[in-house]
Amino acid sequence: MTELADLTAVALVEAYRARRLSPVEVVDAVIARIDAWEPQLNALWAYDPEAARESARQSEARWMKGQPIGAIDGVPVTIKENIATKGTPVPLGTAAVTLVPAAADAPPAARTREAGGVLLAKTTMPDYGMLSSGLSSFHKLARNPWDLSTNPGGSSAGAGAAAAAGYGPLHIGTDIGGSIRLPAGWCGLVGLKPSAGRLPIDPPFIGRAAGPMTRTVGDTALYMSVLTKPDRRDTMALPYQEIDWLNLAGSVKGLKIGLWLEAGFGQEAGAETLTAVQGAAALLADAGATIVPIQPFLTRTMIDGLDRFWRARGYEDVSRLPPEQQAKILPYIFNWIVTAKDFSGGDVYSGFAQIDAMRNALHTALKDVDFIISPTAPEPSYPAEWASPLNDPQRPFEHIAFTVSANMGGQPAVSINCGYSSGGLPIGLQIIGQSFDDLGVLRLARAFEEMRAPSRPWPKLSD
Repeated sequence: MTELADLTAVALVEAYRARRLSPVEVVDAVIARIDAWEPQLNALWAYDPEAARESARQSEARWMKGQPIGAIDGVPVTIKENIATKGTPVPLGTAAVTLVPAAADAPPAARTREAGGVLLAKTTMPDYGMLSSGLSSFHKLARNPWDLSTNPGGSSAGAGAAAAAGYGPLHIGTDIGGSIRLPAGWCGLVGLKPSAGRLPIDPPFIGRAAGPMTRTVGDTALYMSVLTKPDRRDTMALPYQEIDWLNLAGSVKGLKIGLWLEAGFGQEAGAETLTAVQGAAALLADAGATIVPIQPFLTRTMIDGLDRFWRARGYEDVSRLPPEQQAKILPYIFNWIVTAKDFSGGDVYSGFAQIDAMRNALHTALKDVDFIISPTAPEPSYPAEWASPLNDPQRPFEHIAFTVSANMGGQPAVSINCGYSSGGLPIGLQIIGQSFDDLGVLRLARAFEEMRAPSRPWPKLSD
């Protein structure tokens, strides 16, 4: 029998409607799991079980009247800590930030509350979100539930850990180079980076997106039906479009899918990762898709340029801090950022120009196919204490080779589990779709979800 904390959001809403379950008993079950396991996992920030219980009681009363206020009324939720929630400080993962309560909910948090989601906590992240890791100067070290000695990835580290551990079914991360998809891949989840502008965020920035991190494609689709509602604060948002997010039926037959196994820079995909991704391609081919190879289309020039631009952006912020606050930043991050002090204007501009180069390269790669599939990350997870898979601040982005172009190009991309390493760690398959075809990406993910081998049981952490 499935434990209450492990039920999907779709199943919970159905059970609430039929009055088989109450949001109160579900939230109590999730709180019990958190209280038992969180000391080992360190996934949460601003955890408030009593506020969650009160929210659940209010939801229960609405369901008893048959008057839910939204699609996720009574469903437990966590939100990444860099997404503002009214009254809670936003530390951005770093001890260098002065803690000031947020004045208002950011768009994803506002939509979640309006739809009745029960906010359990915020989730942890590394300094300024600039690591694919659970390492932070402010938060305790987040760990991967599949193996506590390994990293959940990042920067949506706590969200990945919380989802894999069963801290409720719905979680929100953010992604500017892979920060939803990488922890989703390393934690065995479904993690969607929507099309640029599809899901309103505040503040918006080139390549930045928020999106769901869940255990199933159905839950991701359900949450997208909530999160994509319009919000004028996002000045880069797409015009709102009514999408039937829960209509996930679709055939693989006749699709032309590109298989991308060499990025063009960065870490090479390891043998176990390649085996898992090629196995996924074979399943899709058996279902009637045509699989075609995609040649490497990214370059060292592109990622080195983007690296320079991101360093310069970070240095502009950090250089304004007094020395005593600078000293609180995670050394790995500070040592990376500070190298930008000697950059020229030309260095920064040529770096910024690589965003266009990367966007154009991915658009070209997608020209003759419907979707591209690839590894989410080159290798399964790595030591929990490391800041990145290579743990080298001067080579910080070798592991985002397969994910970052969808941020710069704006295409929707999802990670879904496609296998496990010999050590039992999850391996992620990335699906990249055409611009604005978020539903198509989810439909292909659902089709793969239904044809893949049964997933292993979710990890059970010891008390």
